[in-house]
Amino acid sequence: MKSGNDILVVEDLKKYFPVKTKGKQELFVKAIDGVSFSLKPGETLGLVGESGSGKSTVAYDVVGMYSPTSGSIRFKGREIGMLLRERPLPLKKEIQIVFQDPGTSLNPKRTVYKILELPLRIHKICEPKDYVKYVARLMDLVELPYEYMFKYPSALGGGERQMVAIARALATNPQLIVLDEPTSALDVSVQAKIINTLLRLQKEMNLSYLFITHDLSLMRNVASRVAIMYLGKIAEIAPTEDFFRSPRHPYTKMLLSSIPVVSPEEEKYRPERIESRGEIPSPVNVPAGCSFNTRCPFAMERCLKEDPVPVALDAEGLHMARCHLLEMRG
Repeated sequence: MKSGNDILVVEDLKKYFPVKTKGKQELFVKAIDGVSFSLKPGETLGLVGESGSGKSTVAYDVVGMYSPTSGSIRFKGREIGMLLRERPLPLKKEIQIVFQDPGTSLNPKRTVYKILELPLRIHKICEPKDYVKYVARLMDLVELPYEYMFKYPSALGGGERQMVAIARALATNPQLIVLDEPTSALDVSVQAKIINTLLRLQKEMNLSYLFITHDLSLMRNVASRVAIMYLGKIAEIAPTEDFFRSPRHPYTKMLLSSIPVVSPEEEKYRPERIESRGEIPSPVNVPAGCSFNTRCPFAMERCLKEDPVPVALDAEGLHMARCHLLEMRG
């Protein structure tokens, strides 16, 4: 899963949140419970899951908003799990995040110029006399008119505000950008423009993206690899083409079979329909054994008692899934 040139390596990452109870027993929300993945320079990893799967918690651990309960986060070979908390500025210059809703992530009392100037000042990107020129360059990167510098976020459309958020992330010349559902709060009409801008910037600046989303169909054209999360764990991870052509985990098949198709080519690669059943269990009370056993039509006695381990499904170990059925067939 990892090699020497990976820009980001996450191993056995766990994040538990304590829950207040009236009783004596201490309970935890197991938001992340042993997540491992890696990311290469210039690559996009799509981290996909339903609400409550833990995908955004992974993002917030990577950028330092949360401190991991345990596990390892290495950026360019350096352990940063606690370093982002202790010495945040140098790493925050290299790791940036774009949030889901630009309406809440941009300061409504600051103009676009002031919003984009702030990271230049904090990280000493350039001399104060060059701020205007640098902000103009950022505006040009995201294809916004220069006169927008003097507007407030409330005067912009949702897509334009998200472009400002992307420009702010680019201000420090980062190498890794975490995209936390950057298009889900936007109209469909502007989502394509945001995605095309992100892809163009990635190519021009050799950016690495950790793309958090619940939209599997979007990942088909955006991600280099796709990982599916369920109840704080990665159920399956694979190169995008393998992921969509030959999904192996029952949960992955269930999700892919529910995506509407619009062409015979897409129908050809659609997995056999697996009906969704039951509700996602509470992360406070995760089922024993495989966490998917309450909804899986193939659950066996072993699935109720024993948590599966990741199984390599190709020679390179790029396609992996956690399922007892795959262990038996392997």
